[in-house]
Amino acid sequence: MTVPGPMDDIEKRVTASVTRHWKAFLIEGILLVILGFGAIAVPPLASIGVAIFLGWMFLISGIAGLFLTFSMRQVPGFWWALLSAVVAIVAGGILLWRPLEGTLSLTIVVGAYFLAEGVATILYALEHRKELTGRWGWVLLGGVMDLIISGVILAGLPGSALWAVGLLAGINLVFGGATLIGMALAARDGKLSADAPASSPKPGADPSKPA
Repeated sequence: MTVPGPMDDIEKRVTASVTRHWKAFLIEGILLVILGFGAIAVPPLASIGVAIFLGWMFLISGIAGLFLTFSMRQVPGFWWALLSAVVAIVAGGILLWRPLEGTLSLTIVVGAYFLAEGVATILYALEHRKELTGRWGWVLLGGVMDLIISGVILAGLPGSALWAVGLLAGINLVFGGATLIGMALAARDGKLSADAPASSPKPGADPSKPA
């Protein structure tokens, strides 16, 4: 007999929550898909929006960190925490003050990420081509695609800064929204959990007889 672990309990709670609130997940998924297609249609505005959003995130976290740091001045690492908070405030201020320049920096980071991810994926595919059997070619293709995306983004700088971040954010929103929609519809139809209870017998039917 298998004893259910804590992860099984967490999974059941998440499944129950999604089942109870499937309409909310469906609405959120639809909104994300709409926003994603909007970002794909107008990537420059989406890129600036991402830069402004990150600017506010850095600024708020930096201010909160500054107050927290000064309230705990006796704790070891005070100066490092203070420096981290100041850097976050400065980065947030720059992104909010000059969002267009901020998108250029973000695009460079995104291009470098795809470059590193592509190299790592290709090396992984080549190293494990025996264990992955027929799938290693698809993994290798994924790494090559990452390198192509990185090359297009980095080679197109600074012009790619106008569309790269916004386009990728839009694609991410579409896939995230589609995932939520799929979860919501599965929860509505009672197919989200494989451990769903069997349907109750019809009124007047003998439960001892098979349906």
